Amino acid sequence: MTLDSMPQLHPSVCPLDCPDTCSLTAEVRDGQLVKVKGSKANPFTDGVICNKVARYYPDFVHGKARLTHPLRRVGPRGSGQYERITWDDALDLVHDGFTRAIAAHGPETVLPFNYAGPHGELAGGSMDRRFFYQMGATMLNRGPLCGGVRGGAYSSLFGNAPGMPPMQVLQSDLVLVWGNNVTVSNLHLAPLLKQMRAKGGKLVIIDPKRIKIAEQCDMHVMLRPGTDVVLAMGLAAALERRGALDLEFIAAWVEGFDAYMAQARQYTPEVVSETCGIELAQFNALIDMIIAAKNMACSLGNGIERGKSGGSGLRAAMALPALTGHHGRLGAGVLAKSGLATPKTTARLQGDHLKKPGTRVLNIVDLGAALQDDQLDPPITAAMIYNHNPVATHPDQVNLINGLMREDLFLVGCDVVMTDSMALCDVILPAASHFEFDDIYGAYGQNYLQRAEPVIPCVGESLPNTEIFRRLAARFGYTDPVFQASDRQLIDEAIDGDHPLLKGCKPSQIALDAAIELTAQDGVPMIMCDTVKPATPSGKIELFSADYEAQNGFGVPRYVSVDQDLPFVLITPSSDKRTNATFGSDTASMGPEIVEINPADALERGLRDGQEVSVWNTRGDVRLRLKISDATRPGVLYSPKGTWRASSSTGFTVNALIPSDVRTDIEDGACYNETFVDVRPVG
Repeated sequence: MTLDSMPQLHPSVCPLDCPDTCSLTAEVRDGQLVKVKGSKANPFTDGVICNKVARYYPDFVHGKARLTHPLRRVGPRGSGQYERITWDDALDLVHDGFTRAIAAHGPETVLPFNYAGPHGELAGGSMDRRFFYQMGATMLNRGPLCGGVRGGAYSSLFGNAPGMPPMQVLQSDLVLVWGNNVTVSNLHLAPLLKQMRAKGGKLVIIDPKRIKIAEQCDMHVMLRPGTDVVLAMGLAAALERRGALDLEFIAAWVEGFDAYMAQARQYTPEVVSETCGIELAQFNALIDMIIAAKNMACSLGNGIERGKSGGSGLRAAMALPALTGHHGRLGAGVLAKSGLATPKTTARLQGDHLKKPGTRVLNIVDLGAALQDDQLDPPITAAMIYNHNPVATHPDQVNLINGLMREDLFLVGCDVVMTDSMALCDVILPAASHFEFDDIYGAYGQNYLQRAEPVIPCVGESLPNTEIFRRLAARFGYTDPVFQASDRQLIDEAIDGDHPLLKGCKPSQIALDAAIELTAQDGVPMIMCDTVKPATPSGKIELFSADYEAQNGFGVPRYVSVDQDLPFVLITPSSDKRTNATFGSDTASMGPEIVEINPADALERGLRDGQEVSVWNTRGDVRLRLKISDATRPGVLYSPKGTWRASSSTGFTVNALIPSDVRTDIEDGACYNETFVDVRPVG
C-alpha cells in the first residue's frame, strides 16, 4: 500500500439544512471521500451524526448523479439531453442569455432562484448576492418557504436576542417538545432529554404523530394538526385560573399581557378538548406538570409553522415560559435561536451596499405563479437555480414545473448533482461539494462556530459557488474589488473578527478541530432575562406585536380553521433518508415512499399494509407505499418530504398535492400541512 492510498482523516463540518451543524471526520483515500463519521470537535454533536450523512455522503460526492463538467441542453426541455462544454462556453452562454433578457426587459427580468442548500456562510450567500445585487436582478424573500414563520414568531417576542442553548436542558425539570421530530430533525437533543429524564425531569411531546421520542416520554399530547395555538392559549388561560402565572415576572419582563390574556381566555378547556381532539383529563394533567416545574423549557420545531395558524401557534407556545416565569435561570426558557449569538456581519459579506433602491422583491412561494404571469412587469425571462431544488421542495409542484418548462425562459442551473430542477435547465454549472472548499459555519439550533477547509480536490471541473460567481462577475465586467475577494477574505468578512469570543483570532484562522462556544458577554451562559435581554423595542418579551397588528390585523395569536374538502390531512415531515431533498438521488429514496394511515381508516377503505396506493386531490396524483400504523391519528396521513420525481410512477411527489395559495397567518408562509387528500388502491 502506497502512502497516497493510506486513509487520511480530516476535520470537516456538516453544511446541511439542520439545526445541529455537526462536526465531522472525513476519511479520504486516493483523493476520494470514502467515509464520513462524527467528530468530537463540537461538544454538542460530540461524535454522533445521523445515518443519512454517514451512509449517503460518499456517493453524493462521487456517485453517478455527480455533476463534473459544464453542460448545455441539446434536446427539448426536460428531455435530459445535454452535451459537455467548456467553462468558457458556459460562462458565455450565461452572459449572453442574461444580457439579452436585460436588454429586452431590464435587470429585474433576471431571477436568482436559491434557498438554503449549503449552510456555510460563503456557499449559502456571499459572492452570489454581490453579483445579483450589482446586476439589479429581482430580489427574493426566501423565508416564507420554510423557517421564516418560526423566525418571525420568535423575533416578535424576543427580537434578535439569542434563545436558550440546547445543552441547558440538562438543568430543566420539564421540557415540552412541540412540533419537533427530534430523532430525525434535531438528533443531538435526544440524548440530552434522556439525561434530563434520568435525573427526574419530565418530557412532554406535543405532536399529531407518535414520533419515536414519544415512545419514551412522560406524556404525548396527540393534538389535531394546526391546533397548537388553541392548546397553548388554553393552557395560559387555565394556568391563570389556577393562580399559576408569575405576576411578578410578568410585571418586570412582559409587555402586552392584558391583550394577550383577553384572547387566551376565549379558549376554555372544553374548546381546547373539542378543537385539539384531546381528553380533558390529559389537558389538566399537563397543567399540573407545568405548575410543578421549577425549570421548564420549550423546544419548538418548524412543524408548527406549516399550518394556517402556524405563526400564532409558535407565538403562543413561546409565550408560556414568559407567563409562568420560566426565564432568568439555567434550564428555563425557549430552546430556539441560540445561533443568533454568532457575531455574523452578513450585510458586509453579501454586499448589501450594492442593492439598487426600489428593486422588487418576490415571495419565493409565489414563483410558480410568477413564472407564468403575463401581467408581471417586467416578466421573468431568465433565472438561475442554485443552492436549491425547487421541483422537490416547493408546494404546488405541477404548477411550478409548468413555469420552469417555458421554452422562452432562459434557465441556468448550478448544483452538485443532477436534480429534478437541474434537468430542466439550459446551462448547468457543476458546483463543488462542501468537502471541496473553505467555509465557516454558524448554526441556527446551537451555539458553536466552526470552520472547515477542503478535504479533497474539486471533483472533475466543479467549482465552489464563490469561484463560479467570481467568474460570472468578471464576465459581466464587474471589476470592483468586492467581486475578487478570496474565500479567506470572505470568511473574515462573514464574522466580526473583533468580537471578544474570538479572542483576537481572525475568523479565517479558527482551528479546524475545535468549535468556539458562543456565550453572553464575559463568557457567562446565555440566559434570557438575565445575561441576555430581549432585543425588542420595549426591552421586554412582547406578547402583543404592533407590527403584526398593523400588517395582519391581529397583534396577539388566534386560531383560524381551514375548510377541509377531502377526508384526510396530509402531513409531510422530515425523512430519515434525506435532509429535505438532499440525498434524494440515492437508491434508498428511489422506490415508492411510504404513506402512513391509521388502522381504522385503512379498514374502512379495505386497504392493506404494503400495497401501492394513490394519494390524490385536484392538484395531482402520487403513488406511495401504504404503511398501517396506530402512530397516526384517524383522518391524518404521513409521508416524508423531499422525494424526487422518480420515486412515483406518476412523475410527481407529495409536493404536487400541497397548495401554494393558502398562507400562514404571519410572514405569508407556505402551508404545507393544510393539504387535503383522499387515498385509494392502485389498479
